[in-house]
Amino acid sequence: MKFQHTVIESLATALPDEVLSSAEIERRLAPLYQRLRLPEGRLELMTGIRERRVWPAGTRPSDASAAAGRAVLAKSGLKAEQVELFIHAAVCRDMLEPATASFAHRKIGLPPTAQIFDLSNACLGWLNALTVAAGLIESGQIKCALVCSGENGGPLVDQTLQTLLTAPLDRNGIKPFFANLTIGSGAVAAVVCHESLLPADARAHRLRGGVARAATAHSELCQGDTHGADALTMQTDSEALLVAGVGLARETWAAFTAEFGGEWDRTICHQVGSTHRRKLYEALGLDLAKDFSTFETLGNTGSVALPATLAGAVEAGAVKGGDRVALLGIGSGLNSLMLAMEW
Repeated sequence: MKFQHTVIESLATALPDEVLSSAEIERRLAPLYQRLRLPEGRLELMTGIRERRVWPAGTRPSDASAAAGRAVLAKSGLKAEQVELFIHAAVCRDMLEPATASFAHRKIGLPPTAQIFDLSNACLGWLNALTVAAGLIESGQIKCALVCSGENGGPLVDQTLQTLLTAPLDRNGIKPFFANLTIGSGAVAAVVCHESLLPADARAHRLRGGVARAATAHSELCQGDTHGADALTMQTDSEALLVAGVGLARETWAAFTAEFGGEWDRTICHQVGSTHRRKLYEALGLDLAKDFSTFETLGNTGSVALPATLAGAVEAGAVKGGDRVALLGIGSGLNSLMLAMEW
């Protein structure tokens, strides 16, 4: 897919104030660690994640998505009434029906003329939504879209802690739950529009296109679902998922570089942890010096992870005007989507 006229007009995050450290998670799991004789510090050592954020109890995904939506509109030169498409693109949703976009649309204060819907595809949802919005912009159907993701991983972490402390699990039995302890919470939003809506003197952050690949033979390696009214559950074969994910990323990268070239000023991958990043960059032959990461302090925030890291890189000056940026997305399913941008 290629785009000629689509730009990210503004980008913003909304992050919870409460911090949950890996050390605190291990403190809560002390009975399990003592029973299985597990060494303290293994969670941070194995993942590189020192901490993650947690929304207040009762926060809905629509609350998080709306917070990011309001934040990005506050930065934007465009007005809410110009938004013609609104997508809530997170893993987390308020409920099965209606769409979480319905609640977030009201909370942001978007116009009744905007088309709204949810788009969910594990950790790739926000990137997928970006391409959907771009396709409608390029075809002339709309000129302005708002793409939001709000992830609330707190209930998953809480449910996992309860399971690990109450179920009679051995060392092998806890492995499918380990990835849950890396999950964090956050929200991100972008105003995406046709270049004609920008002021004449504004820098255009252009979305040039991307390449997608699927490897659905591996769809059972990471599965999540609801667990009661407000809890979540997820089990992951982390080792097999890493191997399969890196293999799919290698295939996607080959097609991506054939289409858009191999020289990039900055590469940003989905934020899982230090081992995933190292294995991915080794497989693709990429320079870690060109990476920018947030997993150390945010953990894995699902669909929010990659775009929030892009926003962090821009804010830190690691991504500058004119930089060629490759966004390396991968999510359960397995699916990979890599996008090319000129910032």
